[in-house]
Amino acid sequence: MTHDTLSRPTVHALLSDGTTVCIRPVRPGDHEQLQGLYEEMSADNLRLRFFAASRRSAAVAADRACAPPRPGYLALMAESKDHVIGLAEYEVGDDAKTAEISIAVADGLHHRGVGTLLVEHLVSAARADGITTFTADALSENHEVLQLFADLGLRTTRRFEGPEVRCAIELDEDDAYLSAVEARGRAADVASLEPLLRPDAIAVVGAGRRPGSVGRALLHHLHAGGFTRRLFAVNPRATSILGVPSYPSVSALPKVPDLAVLAVPAAALPATAEECGKAGVGALVVVSAGLDSQQAEALMAACRTYGMRLVGPNCLGITNTDPALSLDATFAADHPRPGTAGVAVQSGGVGIALLDGLSRLGIGVSTFASLGDKYDVSGNDMLQWWESDGRTDLALLHLESFGNPRAFSRTARRVTRRMPVLTVDAGRTDAGRRAAASHTAAAATPTMTRQALFTQAGITATRSVGELLETAALLHSQPLPAGTRVAILTNAGGAGVLAADACAEAGLSLPPLTPSVAESLSAVLPDGATAGNPVDVTAAVTEEQLGDCVDRIMRHPGIDAVLLALVPTAVAAATGDDLVRALTGGPARRALPVAVVRLEQDLPVRLLPATEGGAIPSYAEPGAAARALAHAAHRAAWLSRAAGTIPELAQVDSARAHAVAETYLAAHPDGGWLDPRTCAELLTCYGVPQLPWSWAQTEDEAVIAAERLRGPDGRVVMKAHWPGQLHKSEQHAVHLDLEGEAQVRSAFRDFETRFAGLMTGVVVQPLAARGTELFAGVVQDEVFGPLVLFGLGGTATEVLADHAARLAPLTDLDVHDLITAPRCAPLLFGANGSGPVDLEGLEQLLLCLSRMAGDLPQLAEADFNPVLATPDAVTVLDARVRLLPRRAQDPYLRRLR
Repeated sequence: MTHDTLSRPTVHALLSDGTTVCIRPVRPGDHEQLQGLYEEMSADNLRLRFFAASRRSAAVAADRACAPPRPGYLALMAESKDHVIGLAEYEVGDDAKTAEISIAVADGLHHRGVGTLLVEHLVSAARADGITTFTADALSENHEVLQLFADLGLRTTRRFEGPEVRCAIELDEDDAYLSAVEARGRAADVASLEPLLRPDAIAVVGAGRRPGSVGRALLHHLHAGGFTRRLFAVNPRATSILGVPSYPSVSALPKVPDLAVLAVPAAALPATAEECGKAGVGALVVVSAGLDSQQAEALMAACRTYGMRLVGPNCLGITNTDPALSLDATFAADHPRPGTAGVAVQSGGVGIALLDGLSRLGIGVSTFASLGDKYDVSGNDMLQWWESDGRTDLALLHLESFGNPRAFSRTARRVTRRMPVLTVDAGRTDAGRRAAASHTAAAATPTMTRQALFTQAGITATRSVGELLETAALLHSQPLPAGTRVAILTNAGGAGVLAADACAEAGLSLPPLTPSVAESLSAVLPDGATAGNPVDVTAAVTEEQLGDCVDRIMRHPGIDAVLLALVPTAVAAATGDDLVRALTGGPARRALPVAVVRLEQDLPVRLLPATEGGAIPSYAEPGAAARALAHAAHRAAWLSRAAGTIPELAQVDSARAHAVAETYLAAHPDGGWLDPRTCAELLTCYGVPQLPWSWAQTEDEAVIAAERLRGPDGRVVMKAHWPGQLHKSEQHAVHLDLEGEAQVRSAFRDFETRFAGLMTGVVVQPLAARGTELFAGVVQDEVFGPLVLFGLGGTATEVLADHAARLAPLTDLDVHDLITAPRCAPLLFGANGSGPVDLEGLEQLLLCLSRMAGDLPQLAEADFNPVLATPDAVTVLDARVRLLPRRAQDPYLRRLR
């Protein structure tokens, strides 16, 4: 083990009270500060740390931590505003998999999570170096450190030896540990956002005296919106702006603001942020745009140094409609209506559209954040805030990039079980991805990867802002359907046909009504009505008849939702009947969800208030209603499923796999595609079933291999190989159906001639049996982590593009979804009459891929094509694996962006 201590990055993270600290490796120049950390401790704390109260211990401990880097030792320190507040170390002893740890926290800073945060970072580093167990000695009276170990979420054992306790901590990363880390991170994150979203005082820096400036608009919005706490302007040329007191600088304010809204030129931002930090400001909203790299770096340095959370830059602002606060720090045209939807966007224009739409619908907004270029506060932060604020029951996101998708996915999976989380799947096309990358200065996100994230996390992904609002209206106002079965009622046959087409296109079904239900409906409907599905109630239906019909449909056990397609008629106008009132005259929330389509409606979606509370969504076109119902059905199905578990795999040799990867990269420092022998060895570490094969570098070796590997039919396959080779079929580097020595020799000579100077050898295999050719692979996305792909294989795999994808690690449910999602799935279950393939073997193969990708950060991509699936077995016929020299990144380690 050769852990390069000084190569570890410096990161920032949050303590339990929301304070930002810097976590970094100890350097030789830290000796004086570390000695001071111990010298400032009380005698009692020194005794608990060193088992004695000697002041000499301080110098010895500092010497140890600041010694030159050495294998098996790591020391991390926590700093707050350049002051050392904690130290944690581990050192490996005789057993390379076990390390002893020690922790020290400055007096007065206990119970704020300093020690726990440092230990989490030690755990992450130790795992990367193959350490599996921490040990620690503590005095039995040292209740704080013993409680720290107990609360980590890791399996801990204690052995009492007189006044001392020997603790052993197993470093397995299981869901219990991740959940514990997640809970600590959530509490710290929410605490850090308090100055941003619940400030007691706000200062608008850059508020101009003349109309037209963004700063003045922000100040006006805050003042006119009725912000209930202290509000200041900062402008050296005014003492009052819009009736708000103004001061020449942040340091001159009579009260330190929790939040500063900065609307100053980009060049002035670093100095302004530094001034805010020194004054003790807790958070910044930066609406300014156009920062260069140096200005951006200086802005972030100030935020991290002084522990300020940052929204922006290049953003519209933030809103919290809580009546106790009435905070609207945006420059949108109108104030949003208070409500229960949390909104986070990167685009200010999209934000304005959502604020207006939610206000018009009556749903309203709880909190809103325009994240802009998203230097710090992210969608993940906002999800955690909404989860705990007690006001939000619907989350709407429009994100063009993801900073830590795997942490976001864990958060979203948890939050979406409590409330719907909706997003717009932006950047689906190449043009859209280019626009997203240009707009956010972030790398483009592959569509398949992003959709896998949304699917696995239970996020409702729509294709436009309009569809987002249409779906939000239904999820806000109606119960979830138990399935996809819809009954359509209409007073115009044409409208019913349009609705039926829309439902079918959205993936909904229209089951026929049972004879008893049809008879029940016919008893209350006017002459000429047809009780099929759609139910044509005719233009003569009365308000009372329609209401009675809806109530009877609701009692039908084979229906999950009701869609009414209504058009205004002269008959209803003449009788004074209001067909919509048949729905809104009672409770809005019936047993089943109800949606209305009114083709004459002027707005795409409305919420019709019911007399007994609540509302019913009304759409201007059937497709919108059908899509909203389909999204609701998908959410219901996701909620009804268990969370899924990651199955244990037998006969996996991770240590050997790491050795294979490290040996290859030692010989190939830049990485590359593995040769067949190394590739086969790596796959064997994970029990991947491979067709027998042999490597041959000469014609005679090929003949011997063919003789040994011939199958029952006596035929073999020969494949030419050279470094960097990708597509054998396209390069005509495969000979099939070779029989006898003469054909084998002829094939080898053909390869030698055509690939002279390139070919390094051939792979000889028996001709595989007939079966279904599939594709399985994994690619290591730099942002999202490993993505496992599966679908139809063979030479047509790229042409047909019949693939599904899920992010690793795969649960048992993810594997099921992968197998059933492609269009070719019926073939696997015996639709062609040959019986189902070895589904258990297929599941194991995908789980092996997921495990291999999780074990090996060096795995850039793996390509199994074709994978032969038969009723008896699943076998990889051809495999390619590419490794790159890179270290693991712990996606769940607590750190700020």
